[in-house]
Amino acid sequence: MSGLTHLDAKGHARMVDVGAKAETDRAATARARVVMQPATLRLIREGGAAKGDVLGVARVAGIMAAKRTADLIPLCHPLPISAITVDLEPEGEDAIGITATVRTTSRTGVEMEALTAAAVTALTVYDMCKAVDRGMRVEGLRVVAKSGGKSGDFTQD
Repeated sequence: MSGLTHLDAKGHARMVDVGAKAETDRAATARARVVMQPATLRLIREGGAAKGDVLGVARVAGIMAAKRTADLIPLCHPLPISAITVDLEPEGEDAIGITATVRTTSRTGVEMEALTAAAVTALTVYDMCKAVDRGMRVEGLRVVAKSGGKSGDFTQD
């Protein structure tokens, strides 16, 4: 494992200089899930949430969040994002799985953008349903795939 790239020789935070890196096609996919009561998932599926279309609003929130990642994470580079997809699927009777994929042609990867999209999507599901289920929890936020760049491809379940 290499050292922490966001720290200089004195241990101070720094933004990594990516100026000499080649622009390449890059992609990252992140996942999360929101676990809830079965009745809450039924309410979402039936379109009965008081705040409206939970999955549609959460999808848009995730897309918007990915585009604002550099404003939220202090040492992230602003990137020219070429595509963002956010998919929400019921998992069993008590969860919604979230998969966010972000693509760019740039000098640095989009893992943070994919993670931000998945996290904000999950938080939006929580926000829209908290009136009926305060016990919901967000689980398993992680990068499951990354491609492009010098470090190559990465996948995990």
